[in-house]
Amino acid sequence: MFENITKAYEYIRTQTDFVPDIAVTLGSGLGEIADEAEPVCTINYRDIPGFPISTVAGHKGRFSFCKIGGKNVAFMQGRVHYYEGYGMKDVVMPLRVLHKMGTKTLMLTNAAGGVNYTFEPGDFMIIRDHISCFVPSPLIGENYPEGTRFPDMSNVYDKKLSDMLYSAAAELGISVREGVYMQLSGPNYETPTEVRMCRMLGADAVGMSTACEAMAAVHCGMKVCGISCITNMAAGMSLKPLSHEEVKEIADLKAPQLRRLILEGIKRS
Repeated sequence: MFENITKAYEYIRTQTDFVPDIAVTLGSGLGEIADEAEPVCTINYRDIPGFPISTVAGHKGRFSFCKIGGKNVAFMQGRVHYYEGYGMKDVVMPLRVLHKMGTKTLMLTNAAGGVNYTFEPGDFMIIRDHISCFVPSPLIGENYPEGTRFPDMSNVYDKKLSDMLYSAAAELGISVREGVYMQLSGPNYETPTEVRMCRMLGADAVGMSTACEAMAAVHCGMKVCGISCITNMAAGMSLKPLSHEEVKEIADLKAPQLRRLILEGIKRS
């Protein structure tokens, strides 16, 4: 069942012996951050045997292995999503390959819809916890041998890493919030009634990725932190209809600030 992970790892090792200290999954509008680092090696997903390939416009679909502040960093320039038709084991496969390469820390980023009425488009939210029970667990099926069958999810998002991001944001003069991220399947946006349900359950932001990746990473033994860029208010919270164009517009607008925070976070991690 996990043979594709081994095949992907073995192919990557024919291209580079790079061992990442930290991996960063780049959400919408953040793909260019890897271009600001000292490059070591770039590998396109389509060249890796059995590797899932992103179909979302604007995702470069590649690993970019770089050096930043003395750290070895693996950037995922594009991710795959459950709504693209991939099974959850395929969605989280890249993280398991990164773990096999030696990665110990994972930083997840995403564009998300605000569910909390105190949030505004353009806010950054450090993820304190998540709700993932509306999508299949990536751990269903044969147990991945790097982790226990019934993993504890009490502290998915490492407090030390999250506190580091708060400290970095404060020194950079970047305002951040914290909250709970809820992953739903997509690709449709939620109805106003579904958004009210999310809020009643304790969510502050909602999106179509991240929680499943965090679970798989913790299962492997990686330390995880996450940042959401609130790109829009969820359905029923404003008079504007939701669109991917709006999401991309806000993500692109806030990307320079978020890139600064990510780069500083990498140096401190």
